[in-house]
Amino acid sequence: MPRRSLPLFLVIAGCLPAAETLSWPADIAALFRVPAEFAGASDGRKSPLRFADGHPAANAREWATRRAEIRAQWIALMGAWPELLAAPRLEPVGETARDGFVQRSVRLEVAAGKFQNALLLVPTAATADPAGKFPAVLVPFYDPETSAGAAPAAKPLRDFGAQLARRGFVALCIGSPGGDARKPDLGGATCQPLHYLGYIAANCHTALARLPWVDPRRIGVIGHSYGGKWAMFASCFDERFACAVWSDPGVVFDETRPSINYWEPWYLGLDPNLTRKPGLISAQSPRTGPYATMMAQGRDLHELHTLMAPRPFLVTGGAEDTPARWKSLAHAVGVNRLLGFEARVGMHNRPAHDPTAEANEAAYRFLETVLKR
Repeated sequence: MPRRSLPLFLVIAGCLPAAETLSWPADIAALFRVPAEFAGASDGRKSPLRFADGHPAANAREWATRRAEIRAQWIALMGAWPELLAAPRLEPVGETARDGFVQRSVRLEVAAGKFQNALLLVPTAATADPAGKFPAVLVPFYDPETSAGAAPAAKPLRDFGAQLARRGFVALCIGSPGGDARKPDLGGATCQPLHYLGYIAANCHTALARLPWVDPRRIGVIGHSYGGKWAMFASCFDERFACAVWSDPGVVFDETRPSINYWEPWYLGLDPNLTRKPGLISAQSPRTGPYATMMAQGRDLHELHTLMAPRPFLVTGGAEDTPARWKSLAHAVGVNRLLGFEARVGMHNRPAHDPTAEANEAAYRFLETVLKR
C-alpha cells in the first residue's frame, strides 16, 4: 500500500513507519501480541468496520469514510468543541531547578480567555540547546503537581511527567478545569465534560507544539484513571497526538464497575434537565444524558479506539482493564490490520488499579520507542 495513497489520518503521525510492524524493544514486544486465549474471541460489541447502514468497510479509503462517520456520530451525541485556539497563551510564573530538568510554573490558556495553572517540565538538555527539537508529552490528572512529582502528599508512581522529563521529554502537566473533577469549569461550552477535557488537551497540544524545543510531530499523551479517560478522549479526537498511554481508565463501558463511571455527569451523563445520584446505575439512579443514548444505541468506547489507527496506543490495565479487555481492543487491531499495520495496539496488566513500577516502565519504553524515532 503506497504511502502517497493513504488518507490524511494515516500519515499525520509522520514519525511512524507506514504499512509495517513497529519494531518494539524485546522487553515490551510481547505487549503488542494478542494472547492466544483471546485471539479471535468476541466481546459481542458491534463491529466499528460496519457503516450505519450495515455494509462493511473493505479497504483503507472506505475506512476513512467510516471513520468520519463514527467521529461525527459521537460528536453529535456529545456536542461539538468550541473553536480551537490558534495560539494559546502561556504565561511564566516561576521556575525551579530539579534533578535532570527545570520545572516551570505557568498560566496556560486552555480555552478562550480561560487560564489554568500548569507545570511545564523542560529537560536540562533542552534548556542548554534551545534550538534542539525534543519529544513531548501531555500529562493530565486531577492536579498538575502529582504528575510533576511536586506534591508531597501525592500517591506514588503517578509522577509520569517528572519521570519522562528525566528521560528527555518536555512534559506539560495539567489538572481539572476549575480544580474539581466532579464540577469541571466548562467555560460556557455545551459539550459533555469528558469531551471538553479532550478540547483542553487539543489546545495543550498546540501550546506544546509552539514551544521552540518541541518537535510538533512527536507529541504523545499519558494519563492514569481519570487522567486515563482524559488521555483516551484527547488522543482519539485529536489525531495530532502521535501516540497515547491509557492507564486503567476502563477502556469500555462496564456498569458493574463503579470506577468505570462514564455515566456520571462529570463525564458523559450531563443532562440539564435531570441530575442523578452518583454511583452505580439503578432504578433510583438511571442513565442520563448522552450516555443513556449511547447505551440505547449499542455504542461503546471500542469505536473510539479505532480512531487511533494507525497511531499506536498502549493500555496499562489494572483492576478495571484486565487481560479480557483484549476482546474489545481486538476491534482496533482489526482496523489496523485492514490498513496494513500490525503491532499498533498493546496492553500491559497488573492486579490492582494503582500504577506499578513495571507498568510505568512499559509505558515509558513505549513512549521512547515511538516518540524518539
